[in-house]
Amino acid sequence: MVYFLIFISAIFVNNIVLSQFLGICPFLGVSKKIDTAMGMSAAVIFVLTLSTVVTYLLQMLLVAWGLEFLQTILFILIIAALVQMIEIILKKISPSLYQALGVFLPLITTNCCILGVAILVANGTEKLPMGAEHGMLTGTLFAFATALGFGLALILFAGIREQLALAKVPEAMKGTPIALLTAGLLAMAFMGFSGVV
Repeated sequence: MVYFLIFISAIFVNNIVLSQFLGICPFLGVSKKIDTAMGMSAAVIFVLTLSTVVTYLLQMLLVAWGLEFLQTILFILIIAALVQMIEIILKKISPSLYQALGVFLPLITTNCCILGVAILVANGTEKLPMGAEHGMLTGTLFAFATALGFGLALILFAGIREQLALAKVPEAMKGTPIALLTAGLLAMAFMGFSGVV
């Protein structure tokens, strides 16, 4: 039951983009088409989950050796290496998705959502439901669920933006203004989940 609550909490209640405002850059940048949003979501799910596991293990070594001050720089290097690995794999497996993501794939390297979740889990400060203990299993589950929540928000927002492209929007609101207004309304909608867990 605790693991189910972690999933619900990370995806809906404490959505990393809409509640904690981490990962806004790719959220706004890649959300113009659903296909691109789905590709970015898959990449974020993979990188976030894998980087959380690796950084959690690295954090245990850093604490044992008294080198906690190297946490941020080493975490960034690990995330950058994982993104490079994904970039190479996507280039070989799906060149069309690689081209569609374009400059946004390297944005995962600087995505504060990835680094933020890795640091939260490594330090044991992630928002878990009552009764859940901080550890590698719950941290990995939290990271995976957080990435799913990021993907859900990104795909929902991309679908809304595709519909907005077909709608009659006042000239002054076209582009970024209507996107920001829509993101705010989507965040308010997700606030409705705040009492669930």
